[in-house]
Amino acid sequence: MDGGNDNGNRNPSIKCTSDFCCKDATSYRTIINMKNPRDLKPEHVTALIDTREQLPWTLEPLKRERATLATGDYSVKGLESFVSIERKSLSDYLGCIGQGRERFEAEMQRILAYETRAVIVEATWQQLENGDWRRSKVTPQAVVGSTLGWIAKGVPIILAGDRFTADKFATKILFIAARRRYRETLNFLDNVVGG
Repeated sequence: MDGGNDNGNRNPSIKCTSDFCCKDATSYRTIINMKNPRDLKPEHVTALIDTREQLPWTLEPLKRERATLATGDYSVKGLESFVSIERKSLSDYLGCIGQGRERFEAEMQRILAYETRAVIVEATWQQLENGDWRRSKVTPQAVVGSTLGWIAKGVPIILAGDRFTADKFATKILFIAARRRYRETLNFLDNVVGG
């Protein structure tokens, strides 16, 4: 959603930049009158998992839904144009540096458009440097160089170590992004309706 959308606001000179904004004044009042409106809980957030994702993370305690995402494997419902996380196992990541590099480079270019973005790799930095893999001919130097190159381009590459930790990191990133957008919306509503 672009920043120019007024999301049904009755005053078109006031622009809401959040996908959590409501459609009418009644909905604004509902949010403002909620008990503890600044307290968004993880179980209130719905994570989106791309339909092409073969082995999705659990993302507990977030709710989960399948969706076709333009970029990445994970996002937040309502924030698909702001949040994108790409999941890579070590073997997937090696493939992206080797034979699948052209496609992955295009993916990295698209992910740069997202406010909250990350590639989470289920491996450690030491694994990348040691090159303890048998199925790929990609050298450790190529893996380290490519990783640092993508980081220098502005793509956060998180080496989570293992699948369990990667799942936890992704869950936290998705929740923090949703909570931040939620708080921005509440501040906007306070200024429009309350101020």
